Amino acid sequence: MEYICEAHNGLSAKIVEEAGSKGIWASGFSISAQFGVRDNNEASWSQVLEVVEFMADATSIPILLDGDTGYGNFNNVQRLVRKLEQRGIAALCIEDKLFPKTNSFISGKRQPLADIEEFCGKIKAAKDAQTDPAFSLIARVEAFIAGWGLSEALRRAEAYHAAGADAILIHSALSVPDEILGFLKEWANRSPVVIIPTTYYSTPMEVFEEHGVSLIIWANHILRASVAAMERAAKRLFVERTSVRVEEDIVSIAEVFRLQGARELEEAESRYLPNEKSRPAAIVLAAARGEEMGSLTADIPKSMVMVGGKPLLGRIIDSFNAAGIKDITVVRGYRKEVMNLPGVTYVDNDEYAQTGELMSLWLGLARARKDGQAIIVSYGDVLFRRYIPDLLMEAGEGLTAIVDTEWRASANRRRVADYVRCTLPYSRLHYNRLVCLEKMSSYLDESEIHGEWMGFLKIEPDVLPRFAAELDKMLGEKDGLSATMPDILNVMVRSGVPVRVIYTTGNWLDIDSVEDVLNAGGF
Repeated sequence: MEYICEAHNGLSAKIVEEAGSKGIWASGFSISAQFGVRDNNEASWSQVLEVVEFMADATSIPILLDGDTGYGNFNNVQRLVRKLEQRGIAALCIEDKLFPKTNSFISGKRQPLADIEEFCGKIKAAKDAQTDPAFSLIARVEAFIAGWGLSEALRRAEAYHAAGADAILIHSALSVPDEILGFLKEWANRSPVVIIPTTYYSTPMEVFEEHGVSLIIWANHILRASVAAMERAAKRLFVERTSVRVEEDIVSIAEVFRLQGARELEEAESRYLPNEKSRPAAIVLAAARGEEMGSLTADIPKSMVMVGGKPLLGRIIDSFNAAGIKDITVVRGYRKEVMNLPGVTYVDNDEYAQTGELMSLWLGLARARKDGQAIIVSYGDVLFRRYIPDLLMEAGEGLTAIVDTEWRASANRRRVADYVRCTLPYSRLHYNRLVCLEKMSSYLDESEIHGEWMGFLKIEPDVLPRFAAELDKMLGEKDGLSATMPDILNVMVRSGVPVRVIYTTGNWLDIDSVEDVLNAGGF
């Protein structure tokens, strides 16, 4: 039998993990309460999802989301499962009540239950939507809460188990465990059982272990403890008009910094107010015309095509600036005279028509390369959110490439893309493990594809001399002037230099057609 504890934001999740909990219950009740709203879906599912994402970022243990009724019908549940998997959430619990739900401890017997067949459809839809085999779906039976008794609880649990639920959460509002123990006896371990002993907490936990309970959830105690502490502190501050006595009962600022990931105040300041010299430089490869855009690029290069009232290059510059990257070199070529946006340094590839992107990269490196500074390389026809350079800046030494797991979108559009095969496919099971590039090509078999390279490469100072040497060598070889970025990445891999892969989903848009320009407004 295992135990997990409730958390309701990133800070409380970190505290729960440090206390020794093997998992986290992302409580719908507690998340609603920390928003200051009632526990009947007044907080939207997207708001809950944002909180859970912060919790996942702050911790390394599995998170089980209390997903209420699934925030709608089977379609909403499927979308929820996909979004949870993208954020590395381990499991989802849904309960068989009607949307919008009401907390089980508020007039429970007056709350109607969902139709069994309809709820089984939600379970099947959730299991069909999951792509990670380790993701779990827990069905919460509210028959006891609604006053329907043991036979109805068993009937529903059996139906949910047959529909594919990985475990059954049986809930009771009594102060004694009679309903729970009666269910456990009749259920006879047909599948794992989860309980939440909020009201019958005085029962020794050994009793539940003897009856085969798999998981016990302390579902709201962290929130309730924090409310008590905040009420005491607030009252004392305003009654005593001093914080002297309050300081005795609260943690230091240094402890908050520690929980945030900073060892001490000085380290926190260096993290949040970084020296600009520690920021990488950026090189944007924007020398090509972009013939595929037709008349749009008759008089301007692709990177100057207007997207939402602003040149594409201007949006790229804005995204780098938003990430704190100010040292930007743009390699221009076709109609270079019209590429004159402020705030960047321009390098000209006057032989753009006879050379490829590696020559542009070589020219960019000649200008941007500085001792001890990393470099981020990007194409000049890609919209992206600042999340992308943030990911690259957090990466370690060597070469790092960003790979989109949703590669099928490009394949379905029959668009030429740089597909990758990696040492490991994307999975929540090993998202913390080092994943490296094995091969990059536009012609990989679908069975080999693990994602699509998004055109972003970070080159750290430790590997920059080796990279520059290979670049010089390639440009001196036959057909080297027409070589591409994937070509040099494949060369680096074959020569024994690892190219680290960071998986992500979305957050970018490759502008390859007039249709892409139209879609860019939504991005």
